[in-house]
Amino acid sequence: MSTYIAPLKDMQFVLTELAGIDKVAALPGYEEASADVVEAILGESAKFTGGVLAPLNFSGDQEGAQWADKSVTMPKGFKEAYRQFVDNGWNALSGNPEHGGQGLPKVVSAAVQEMWKSSNMSFSLCPLLTLGAIEALELAGTDEQKAMYLPNMVSGKWTGTMNITEPQAGSDLAAIRSRAVPQGDGTYRIFGNKIFITYGDHDMVENTIHLVLARLPDAPEGVKGISLFVVPKFMVNADGSLGERNDAYCVSIEHKLGIHASPTCVMALGDSGGAIGTLVGKENHGLKYMFVMMNAARFAVGLEGVAIGESAYQHAVAYARERVQGRAIEGSASGVAIIQHPDIRRMLMLMRSQVEAMRALAYTVAAAHDAAMRHPDAAERTQNQAYVDLMIPVVKGWSTETGNELAYLGVQVHGGMGFIEETGAAQFMRDARITTIYEGTTGIQANDLMGRKIAREGGATIKAVMGMMQQTRAEVTQQAGAEFVAIAAALGRGIEALQQATDHIVANYGSDVRAVAVGAVPFLKLMGIVSGGWMMARAALVAQGKIAAGNADPFFPAKIATAHFYADHVMAAAAGLAQEVVQGGASALELDEAMF
Repeated sequence: MSTYIAPLKDMQFVLTELAGIDKVAALPGYEEASADVVEAILGESAKFTGGVLAPLNFSGDQEGAQWADKSVTMPKGFKEAYRQFVDNGWNALSGNPEHGGQGLPKVVSAAVQEMWKSSNMSFSLCPLLTLGAIEALELAGTDEQKAMYLPNMVSGKWTGTMNITEPQAGSDLAAIRSRAVPQGDGTYRIFGNKIFITYGDHDMVENTIHLVLARLPDAPEGVKGISLFVVPKFMVNADGSLGERNDAYCVSIEHKLGIHASPTCVMALGDSGGAIGTLVGKENHGLKYMFVMMNAARFAVGLEGVAIGESAYQHAVAYARERVQGRAIEGSASGVAIIQHPDIRRMLMLMRSQVEAMRALAYTVAAAHDAAMRHPDAAERTQNQAYVDLMIPVVKGWSTETGNELAYLGVQVHGGMGFIEETGAAQFMRDARITTIYEGTTGIQANDLMGRKIAREGGATIKAVMGMMQQTRAEVTQQAGAEFVAIAAALGRGIEALQQATDHIVANYGSDVRAVAVGAVPFLKLMGIVSGGWMMARAALVAQGKIAAGNADPFFPAKIATAHFYADHVMAAAAGLAQEVVQGGASALELDEAMF
């Protein structure tokens, strides 16, 4: 079984040439993110993830998290790995320096987080939830809450969770029933049951800080009556020491298809008198604050699609180089490594090209987030935030759907051995499956993209993005060579398909929303594929410039060849997806419910 080796060269290329790390480092507060510092950080992260986290991935999956007596025990080696993770400062990488963080940009953190997820997805879910909880407390917490919780959460000494989902509610947050009873002293007693709570309990830290959605007694119905509360596993004394155990317990963990080393907890709050919590922000504004966590988590889950695609690809390439089976179609009388077979190469290139496209899109979105937070010009901040808002559902939805496809291809490259757990290929496919579901299914992401991000504003932001795509296409057409002719043509067809689908949404969403919504997921995939093609075209332009300047590194011709393959094989789907968006609504709604 091969292990994980961080693709540092491609990461550095994307950060430098596409995401513009130099421009990010010029933003106020990010001056320390110089090219040499970022290179050193990525190098150290590669050592840690490859040497510490990756070796625990398979064993953690086989052993799984264990539950007994309302407590969870992590697989062997996880507790020690987490201690190294905290001691080395990885959890604090992007944290606010006011609370002990290192204050590095999101785009740097994104590259590091990709390594966590590629090397050990189950492990990476713990800091993912903590980082989201930190963002919510920084946004809406009181000074007292921030002082009490954030230093230990930023360092990773304590972890955080999102307690959202309930058995009867699922993704319908309006149906949440957990209740919060005021005690008259600024605290509340929380009663309710939550399901699917990632790392709701574990033994890697001394305290877990739960952010819990619940209703006050006089709260209005629906989503407008949800408040957010911070509920620690152990109460925290005024001097920062831990007090009594709170009435919030993990009463079981789910038996899942994948991510076995990540405890997915059923939480009971208030079975013995009420879990004590304090209000975060304003009453009945909890959903707004929780969406801060969810947006951060949605981007992070999108990175999981990138990461698991990378790991599946690395395993598949290693196996294809070693596995000797069958003769070459021509020119060989004896067995050859299967990497010589055309269909194996096709599958490997599908994996490689789409991983590179997803990575480039995710990093550029992270860089835009940094600009939206720190750029001194208000108009620039607004423009970058609009881009981020548009692309978050694409990064989440398209990257995770594609990550699943690539994990599937990884099993296929292995053939029968891919169906055997010991090769590791099957684990990637099992682990990837949850990514399209949690933090909002692909359908939820697609409806958000179509309704809130496009129809509501008449397509203004996406049209601006398509303008940038057209500019890239114009630059590509100036390059000589068959590869660039193909890339330019494919990008042009992709933009045309995206324009056609966008126009259909803007024109018809208000009058026939059900028919338009049928095409939401195809539209999200179309948006992802064309955005990925845009990124690959940009990468090919940079690579050609390096070659023209005399750089003989084989990385650059390979980048052009990969972009060419993406144009020929992946972008070909754009026209069909556009047709599905424009014409597929009526036929999908023709059948009576009784016919299903």
